[in-house]
Amino acid sequence: MELASYEHEPATMGLHTLADYERRAREIISDSAWVYYDYGRERRWCLEDSVKAFSRYRIRSQVLQDVSKRSLATTVLGQPLKYPICIAPTALHTFAHRGAEKETIKGAEAAETLMVMSASSSFPMEDVAAAAPNSHRWMQIYPYVDQELTLSFIRRSESLGFKALVVTVDSPVRGLDSRISEAFSHPDLVNNPDARMAALEVDIPSSREALERGDHKLYEYVREMLYNPKSTWEYIRWIRSKTTLPVVCKGILTYESAQAAANAGVDGILVSAHGGRQLDGAPAPIDALAEVVDAVRGSDVEVYMDGGVRTGTDVFKALGRGARAVFVGRPILWGLACQGAEGVENVLSILRSQLSDVLGLSGCTSPNTIPEGTVVHESYYHRQPNRKRDKSKL
Repeated sequence: MELASYEHEPATMGLHTLADYERRAREIISDSAWVYYDYGRERRWCLEDSVKAFSRYRIRSQVLQDVSKRSLATTVLGQPLKYPICIAPTALHTFAHRGAEKETIKGAEAAETLMVMSASSSFPMEDVAAAAPNSHRWMQIYPYVDQELTLSFIRRSESLGFKALVVTVDSPVRGLDSRISEAFSHPDLVNNPDARMAALEVDIPSSREALERGDHKLYEYVREMLYNPKSTWEYIRWIRSKTTLPVVCKGILTYESAQAAANAGVDGILVSAHGGRQLDGAPAPIDALAEVVDAVRGSDVEVYMDGGVRTGTDVFKALGRGARAVFVGRPILWGLACQGAEGVENVLSILRSQLSDVLGLSGCTSPNTIPEGTVVHESYYHRQPNRKRDKSKL
């Protein structure tokens, strides 16, 4: 498998947008690995609409504002960030670059932003944390079938300097279909020694048993542990009781679930459709964002969003609809494939630069002070001409 015959390509060599990075990454990443990264459930409607949905929103800019001094700075869970664009958890970075998550977190550290490490990492948590000791990092976990595995992730996260736990809650059953099984049976992936679930190699009975029975890459083990149809909000309360780290729930798309999460004591909600990899009938995250923000309005629960972000304008629209920060998944893998840590940093730099421009063009000076009604659904402009402005259309 020719994963990243990694060559340093300066951004000037045709890599100016995230679309450029996607095209170049497609040339580098093997066909079987691309199937895994680019997978969308069933008809891929949710995956494709998550990108297209941003086109349904308009920016009502205010002109002749003094935007000469702009700042992108914000905080997430009290943690200062220079801009509100972070890295979402994605599995098995080794298919994009041999340095995998260690290279990704170096890029995040260089870009001075936050990375959520995937629980399905190609490298152990210890190795990733050591690769960028000054990085801002959160850890993804699931409500695993074996609570001892969940507790192991919690304790390692605490000891390794991760600042929050991101619990993915939208996967009670498997969303992947036979296309992924076929991709993983391809020699390119079968023969890749680094393509394993290294973060799950822990000294607990269930993990040891999986290794002893010959599941050396822990693919079967992750399937047994990750999909937990019996998990409920009590599991989140249990996680909350086992740590002092902030807890973020990832995969919430409705008012009702957002309120349930707040009632369970979470500190943050990441509005996400799992990259379109789970429920194909799910709404695009940008469409669901406003109702989630509404559900926790007045509380201390912070709301973030991932899914479909490809430009700084997309970032601005998410912020204008109430997200405190956005998280980016697949584009980070494209940058990693093209240029390793430098590519990760460049992808984030592109988004950051575009966001700064859109902020000024909209008449705003900070992502935290975008006026209500700046980003509206396109239906706002379909009103009757003589009708007074209806705030319900915003």
